[in-house]
Amino acid sequence: MAAPEDGCTAAVRAGGSADRAEGSTGCAEGSSAATEGAVGCPEAAAVRAEGCPTATDVALLEGWHGIARGLGGVQEELSAEVARGSRIDPAAVQVLWFLLTRPGGAVPMNQVSRLLGFSTAGTTKVVDRLAELGLIERRPSPDDRRVTFAALTPHGREAAGDLAADLARALRERVVGVIGEEGFTTLVTLTGRLSEGTAGPCGA
Repeated sequence: MAAPEDGCTAAVRAGGSADRAEGSTGCAEGSSAATEGAVGCPEAAAVRAEGCPTATDVALLEGWHGIARGLGGVQEELSAEVARGSRIDPAAVQVLWFLLTRPGGAVPMNQVSRLLGFSTAGTTKVVDRLAELGLIERRPSPDDRRVTFAALTPHGREAAGDLAADLARALRERVVGVIGEEGFTTLVTLTGRLSEGTAGPCGA
């Protein structure tokens, strides 16, 4: 026996029905989902109960969640696959690849924290592990003694290059092989626009 719907679920379902009905008459022919209502029928998509999201909002949020989950999951899988062939974990793979793409192979520690989304303590643990393996070293900033850089060692640069080649291979198989080169180019373009839109004041 199906569980009874709460007020919001029922309202969203009703809103979706309104969207679809409107989509079959006044909107693009063939509309059959709340998402179509969001594009072609903004008036119908506004149906909502007090305190509940509209069907259009639900479709929008579910779509975004799917994008974030898909990209995040692929990134984790790629890093994990590359890490399996080495003695370092996925977070360390990200750090090495990031440093390999930076001028001089070095960045301030706070940039490593932002890359990983870790606290200072969490970032320190990752950097410590890489330093113990002789892959990176800490260097004082030439301009500010309060700032410490994480930098690739010669051995680290070589290891990062090998990992980058493995990551590129996995990326071709796991992503490009699924969505195609044209799809990948489109994805890069669209996510690039999002990155530009999140720039701080004055492009900072």
